[in-house]
Amino acid sequence: METNEHSMQFAGGILGRQRHICAFFNGIDEEHRVLRSFIKEGFDGGERAFHIVDPNQLKEHLKWLAEAGINVERAMDTGQLQVCPWQEAYLRDDRFDQDAMLAWLEKALQSGAAGGYPLTRLLAHMEWALLDKQGVEDLLEYETRLNYVLPKYEDPVICTYDLTKTRCTMAIDIMRTHPVVIMGGLMHENPFFVPPDQFLREIRERQPARKRTMAS
Repeated sequence: METNEHSMQFAGGILGRQRHICAFFNGIDEEHRVLRSFIKEGFDGGERAFHIVDPNQLKEHLKWLAEAGINVERAMDTGQLQVCPWQEAYLRDDRFDQDAMLAWLEKALQSGAAGGYPLTRLLAHMEWALLDKQGVEDLLEYETRLNYVLPKYEDPVICTYDLTKTRCTMAIDIMRTHPVVIMGGLMHENPFFVPPDQFLREIRERQPARKRTMAS
């Protein structure tokens, strides 16, 4: 991978210029094992951590951070750690609005630099997209549109997906929207990545067929 000033090593690879990562895990234990160094080294380097998590797992997530050696209370008090439940991010007003979320995420990244942090390491648990909520059908379009936003920043953004809950066809499409992928605990440059202009055309070509299927 092409590197930049803030290259970082974790999950058996070196993260270079591309910072939009999908991470597929077989459960939370694998996620914790693979991403522990990514998170811990960010704290040790004075970077900010911004985590978007399932509200039902919020306490467990904070417990894991503490077990990884992070002073959670202090980090939250200073602003180095910010943890948001889905309802404060993806599912505000109990629905998913991709335009609002793109603006919200960009503001979150900008706030890290404004606070004096060299980087924000953003971790997002994506199982909210499996819920029966208005707008979740726009997930793929949102993920590919992130590729217009994130190249403006050096902050790494990891979108995590639990393979025990995610349909195979959905996982394949999700992979195609990310230039970097973590699978089997290892990080790779993604050979299946599709540039956003091309993938958006594909999504829009699918929509008439999807509408016909729903109407039949």
